[in-house]
Amino acid sequence: MPIPHPSLSRRGFLGVLAGLALSAGAFAWGLLPAQAREAFAERFPTRTVEKPEFRFDPARGEVVWRDGRREAYALVLDGLVKSPMRLSYSELRALPQVRRTADFHCVEGWSVTDAPWGGVEFSELFGRAGILPAARFAVFHALGRTENAGGLTHYAESFPLADLLNPALGALLALDMEGAPLPDQRGAPARVVCPFDLAYKSIKFVTRVEFTEAAVPGWWTRANPVYPVHAPVQKHRLRTPDPRA
Repeated sequence: MPIPHPSLSRRGFLGVLAGLALSAGAFAWGLLPAQAREAFAERFPTRTVEKPEFRFDPARGEVVWRDGRREAYALVLDGLVKSPMRLSYSELRALPQVRRTADFHCVEGWSVTDAPWGGVEFSELFGRAGILPAARFAVFHALGRTENAGGLTHYAESFPLADLLNPALGALLALDMEGAPLPDQRGAPARVVCPFDLAYKSIKFVTRVEFTEAAVPGWWTRANPVYPVHAPVQKHRLRTPDPRA
């Protein structure tokens, strides 16, 4: 897929992530007929700006680069913390896992209802990081390269820590979709699910979380300022009201 010039619209590229109705429906996902699973995939288009230079091997927890080189995946937590830490893929998998179902709404008007995710709550993940009191935001950084957007050549997005840690908002570091490890096109090995924020905030291929005092403009915000740093879903599109409202 060609990458848009940063001054152009995002039309035809990213969707937006909308309201989350928490449910146990994801547990039954594997019981659905194959035709139903295929239909779900067909109505959930793939949008990405990363260059196709790598894939992820969940069985070995390794990133496989185009040249065949393999390296163990690690999620780095650094910035305003007592001491930086690295978690391997198996260590992420060993943390308590939760399952949630969310609706995914595209800025172009299409929607995907009841997408089943699985992963780690940020309260569980960040509670191990020794975050310093000055930290107010978490900045997520992605694997892989993008076209230059305001100095960024990889995808990044930031969130208020208070939002990620608020259980009412249901944010999640997703490792699974449809009851299985995230496929590459959905953001393997890990992506952010932020049910009440637009989907350009739902960063894929997460490899680092940096704790900061201030918000950092993400890739799409730098590419086109029409996409703000803070991007709540319009309330008329939500099936569940935004608790922040």
